[in-house]
Amino acid sequence: MGNNTLLFSNGIHQNILLEDFGRGQMVQANVHLIVDNKKSIILDPGGHKVFKHVLTEIGAISGIGNIEYIFLSHQDPDILSAINGWLMTLPKTKALISNLWIRFLPHIGVDSLFVNKLIGIDDKGAKIKLAENCELYILPAHFLHSPGNFQIYDPISKILYSGDLGASFGQDYIYVDNFENHTQYMIGFHKRYMSSKIAIQKWINMAKQLDIDLIAPQHGAFIKGKENIEKFYAWLENLELDIDNMHYEIPQDFLNV
Repeated sequence: MGNNTLLFSNGIHQNILLEDFGRGQMVQANVHLIVDNKKSIILDPGGHKVFKHVLTEIGAISGIGNIEYIFLSHQDPDILSAINGWLMTLPKTKALISNLWIRFLPHIGVDSLFVNKLIGIDDKGAKIKLAENCELYILPAHFLHSPGNFQIYDPISKILYSGDLGASFGQDYIYVDNFENHTQYMIGFHKRYMSSKIAIQKWINMAKQLDIDLIAPQHGAFIKGKENIEKFYAWLENLELDIDNMHYEIPQDFLNV
C-alpha cells in the first residue's frame, strides 16, 4: 500500500485518502475510498495519468472486484477523464453522476458497451446502500461550482466529501489547524469558481442539518472539528463572488501568442 491516510476506521468501515499521484502541471486532487464489509466506492478517481496508480492502490486495499460504485461529483477532467478505463476494467462497477452529464460522457470514450453502467442522479440527490449496514447520502451542491454537482455524506464516519467546495491550494498540511490563516489558500478559488450566493446559503442550511466531523474537499486540506466547520460556514456566508462583479466588454487588446 502507498502513502495513504486512514481518515476513519471502526474495523468494518474505513475511509481512506489515497496518495496524491498528481505530477508536473496537474492540479492537486484528493481521491477517496470508502470501504464497508469489503464493499467499496471510489470518489472522483481522476484522469488517465493517475488511473493505473489509483487502480493498483485500490486493488491492494480492498480488491478491485469489490468496487461497487464510482462516484463522479461533476464533469471536470480531473474527476472523470479516465472513466472509460475504469468501466472497461471493472465490469460489475456502476458510475454515478448527475443526469446533466450522462450524454456528455460518450465524448470521452464511453460507448454502447458501457453506457448502461452510467447511473444518472436527479437534482434532488439520493441515498445508496454500499453494504448491508452502510447507507451514503448523495447531496445536491449545484452551482458549487458545476450546474450538476453532488457531494457524498457518510453518516458512519461523519465525513462530508464536499468536492470543490472547501478546496484549497498551496498549503503543506492535510488538516486545517488555524482556520483564519487557512482562508488565504481558499479565497481565490472560491471567489472565481463558486457561482451563486443563493446556492451557498441553501447548501449551508442543508449541511447544518447533518452531524459532520470532517469536511474533505477534492483539493487541498481537510476542515476538521465542529468549531472549524462552523467557521467555514460563516466564511462562505460572507464571501464576495467574482460573478457579482464581472464585466462584459468587447476586448480591444490582442492575445499575446
